[in-house]
Amino acid sequence: MLHPIKHILKEKLIILASGSPRRKELIENIGLKVELCPSLFEEDLDPKNFNGFSEFVEETALQKVLEVENRLKSSGRSPDVIIGADTMVTLDKEMFGKPTSEEEAFQMLSRLSGRGHTVYTGVVIKAVDKVIKFTEKTDVVFGKLDEQQIRGYIATGEPMDKAGGYGIQGVGGTFVERVDGDYFTVVGLPLYRLCSVIYDMYKHEI
Repeated sequence: MLHPIKHILKEKLIILASGSPRRKELIENIGLKVELCPSLFEEDLDPKNFNGFSEFVEETALQKVLEVENRLKSSGRSPDVIIGADTMVTLDKEMFGKPTSEEEAFQMLSRLSGRGHTVYTGVVIKAVDKVIKFTEKTDVVFGKLDEQQIRGYIATGEPMDKAGGYGIQGVGGTFVERVDGDYFTVVGLPLYRLCSVIYDMYKHEI
């Protein structure tokens, strides 16, 4: 999708405000050359202060981007584009972030077992003259899991840095019965929407 503007993007300094190897791999797979700069934003926003999950993940993504922008500018660097994202798993109007302990991961996965949940990924793309925000959401259905399966998965270590306690692109994908929506939203970066927005930003320069 980005091929017509690839020569334009090649001249830009594009920063991904994330330390996620999954997001970096996704973005490199579509041929976009980016530099990783993990955000130091505390991610301490209170969900109760927002009107919905979309607003919350977009604001978290924005704060990640602004923190990285300020840090780079203070070191004398001026990126052309900064991309930030935040992913959240939700069930019964409750948000599941990254588990803080193995026991919390067990509780999360036990609640997701045999049920459907919704994953939201908010994305912010900040260029020199504009900020674009959007959220994609995808419904995921887990099959029924027993305690041994959950404990075995936690023992792999994979759940501990993933929202909701699982990684769909890893071993956690074996728990997923079906997905309704953009699979990449669950991985952490909705590629179709991201590419559409970037293309619209630069197609006038072709």
